[in-house]
Amino acid sequence: MEHSIVVSDVVKMYPLGAGKVTAVDHLSIDIEQGEFVAIVGRSGSGKTTLLNLLAGIDRPSSGTVRAAGADLGSLSESGLAAWRGRNVGLVFQFFQLLPTLTVAENVMLPMDFARKVPVRERHGRARRLLERVGIADQADKLPATLSGGQQQRAAIARALANDPPILLADEPTGNLDSSTAEAVLKLFADLNADGRTIVVVTHERDIRSMVGREVTLVDGRVVQDGRTEVPA
Repeated sequence: MEHSIVVSDVVKMYPLGAGKVTAVDHLSIDIEQGEFVAIVGRSGSGKTTLLNLLAGIDRPSSGTVRAAGADLGSLSESGLAAWRGRNVGLVFQFFQLLPTLTVAENVMLPMDFARKVPVRERHGRARRLLERVGIADQADKLPATLSGGQQQRAAIARALANDPPILLADEPTGNLDSSTAEAVLKLFADLNADGRTIVVVTHERDIRSMVGREVTLVDGRVVQDGRTEVPA
C-alpha cells in the first residue's frame, strides 16, 4: 500500500516561560492511503499538535513529516499554504464558518483560494457537496440559522471543496450531542469508503465501531497502535 502520511522521529517543542514543553516526543507513524485513523488520548497528550503537524500548520522542532507526496519541512510558508489548499481538508470542533457568508459561499471559499476548480464550476460543486452531506436545503442560509450538526456538515463540505486526498478533523463531534455526533462520524466513514484518507482526533468512546485503526498518545508518544474490527 502507498503511504499517504509518514511521520519520522518527530519532536515538537513550545517555549513555556523560561523553558520548553515537549508536545510531541520522538513520534513516528505511517498512515496508508485510504486508512481511517482515530488519534485518541487525554488532554495534553499531543493529539492536536500531531494533527497540526500533519496539516503543515505547525513545523516540527526535529524529524520529518511527509504527506500527500511532499516533504512539509522543505516547503516555504506560501508553499505550505498552496500544498494544504490542494491536499488537505480541515474540520474543527467549532466549525469556523464565516458568519456573513451563506453556507454555499463558505463551501466555495477554499475553491476561490486554491483555484483548483474553475470559477464557473464552483457554485455547482458547492451545491453537490452540500447534497452529499445532507444539507442541500440549507445552501442559501447563514450559518447562525443552522443547528450545530448542520454547521458541522457544512464544515465537512467545505473541507471537501478541493477534493483533497487527506481529511483531518480535530474533535469534530466535541460540540455536538451524542446522536448528532454519531451521524457525523458515520459521514466520515462514508467518505472514507470513497477512498479518502481520514485522521480524526476524538474523545468518542465508540469510535472503534467506525475506524479501521486507533492510535493512542500519552505525553506526545504513541503507546498503542492497533487495527480495529469494523463491521461490514
